[in-house]
Formats: sequence, C-alpha cells, structure tokens
Amino acid sequence: QVQVVESGGGSVQPGGSLRLSCKVSRNIFRLLTAAWYRQARGKGREMVATMTTAGAANYADFVEGRFTISRDNPKNTVDLQMSSLKPGDTAVYYCNVEGVVSGVQYDFWGWGTQVTVSS
Repeated sequence: QVQVVESGGGSVQPGGSLRLSCKVSRNIFRLLTAAWYRQARGKGREMVATMTTAGAANYADFVEGRFTISRDNPKNTVDLQMSSLKPGDTAVYYCNVEGVVSGVQYDFWGWGTQVTVSS
C-alpha cells in the first residue's frame, strides 16, 4: 500500500501564489509518474501537471506557464508551485502517483487539498 498526503492548500487573493506539496510513503515513488489533478465544484477531475520518473514535465493548457511541478525522489515528494492564481483555479487539488513496477500496477491518490482564490 502507498500513502499519498497533500498539504499546502489555502485561500489566496487573485494574483497570489501557493505551493502544494505531496508526500508519498514508499521509496517506490522514484519509479512512478507523479501528477497533480484538480476538481472544481460541479466539474470533473482534470490533469494539472505531470512529471515522469526522468523529470519530464507536462502541463495542462490552462496553466499557461503559471505553475511548476517538481519532484524530490530521495524525499518522496512532488510539489506544485502556483503563481498568478485566478479565481478559476479554485478547486480541490489531488496528488496522484502511478506506474507499473515489476509487473505490479500502482495508482494511488491523496485525499486532496483545497485551494480557494478569491478577493
């Protein structure tokens, strides 16, 4: 079993910044793709950013250069630095780690952390 715990959410004014962090309980993290998703009230869950084991990052179009995903394999963490936040970024943000290691499928989610952007 893999535990995934997010932190760092909160309330911020438009134009502000937040840094989300995700801690994964097992060292297998370094072999898994890490990602941040979000789900706004009444909408489906959507990908925000992903990072492969090799460190290649991919972002949703709506990010528009405002967010940066990073991972620290020795610490089993993946962070999402968000800046120039907009009210439309308000959502619950979820961390996900997934991949196949030695024939075993891993796909684990955290409980989410609320981000609210409002004046």
